[in-house]
Amino acid sequence: MYVTISPQKSGGHYAQSVRDYATYLEKENEGLPEGSQEFFFNGQDSRISWEQVVTQIDGNTAKLSQKEPRFYAITLSPSPKELSRLTHPSEQLKAYTREVMQVYATCFHREMEGRPIRPSDVLYFAKVEHKRYYKGTDAAVRQNQSIAAQILEVKHTIRRVQREAPGADVTPLKREILRLEALAPAQLGGQRIREGMEKPGPQTHIHIIVSRKDASNSVSLSPGSKYKASEVVLGGKIVKRGFDRDRFFEAAERLFDQRFGYQRGYVERYASRKLLSRQPDRYFKALMGLPASEKALALKAFAKAGVRIPVLPTTAPEVALKALKQLHKSAMRALSAGSIQI
Repeated sequence: MYVTISPQKSGGHYAQSVRDYATYLEKENEGLPEGSQEFFFNGQDSRISWEQVVTQIDGNTAKLSQKEPRFYAITLSPSPKELSRLTHPSEQLKAYTREVMQVYATCFHREMEGRPIRPSDVLYFAKVEHKRYYKGTDAAVRQNQSIAAQILEVKHTIRRVQREAPGADVTPLKREILRLEALAPAQLGGQRIREGMEKPGPQTHIHIIVSRKDASNSVSLSPGSKYKASEVVLGGKIVKRGFDRDRFFEAAERLFDQRFGYQRGYVERYASRKLLSRQPDRYFKALMGLPASEKALALKAFAKAGVRIPVLPTTAPEVALKALKQLHKSAMRALSAGSIQI
């Protein structure tokens, strides 16, 4: 389960309206009859239009400056292995999302009228999507970069020839492109994998739009707070602030595992990814100490994502440190791109 929380930006600035993002999340509905479309949903309603989302999120921004996020985007992205546990992914993930957002409310170190934040205080809208597309950071796309560069150069040559000698025969150059396409190491359905190509297999995931302000438009609820739990004096009053992201991410995993009877491996755990980002030496030491079957599965996932696990020398600490840093860099890149799938 890969979970992210991020403020939405447009051109380097926080988006002043949710309209563009909500419209983007409608892309899979294009050309589908209403009965086959996915609607936005929340804790109470399963058929919410994007117009309602825009109206309510954009109308819930009291006292927020242009330098503050109006809303946050949360993604819940199960791996293909996790999705294999589901028999009706769309409906099951909707129910799961509602549970996750109940926990989300309890992760705030805030109070309203002397009480903790409740799920009903959170204004959010979620949407199921069933497709994902290759990014430039995916291992398969990176493997094809050299070939892609050569193909681009041939295409530039074709345009130059056609410009300088209209009517010239460019058939040999077009054949060269076909030859290079066939040489690409990462292929899908006989085609070179490139950025923007649809990924195969089950890819169902959830996008959540959550307002920065609570449902009453009076209290700021920021999951992007740098504080986990602290207190500050404002206007002569002690105000609690903070959001426990670790607790939220771990709870999202735990809820999925409990609801669907999923056995989560070492590499799949949020705590392990956090250890990788902070103490890669401890992470890989623990990885190598796993039972043989689980270690083999983890190493296979890393290899598929283009991450090579080197043998670290014990007699040359500086060489080992360099190799470990490179390993950490490539592993984190694969994790952030969602390329490591267990």
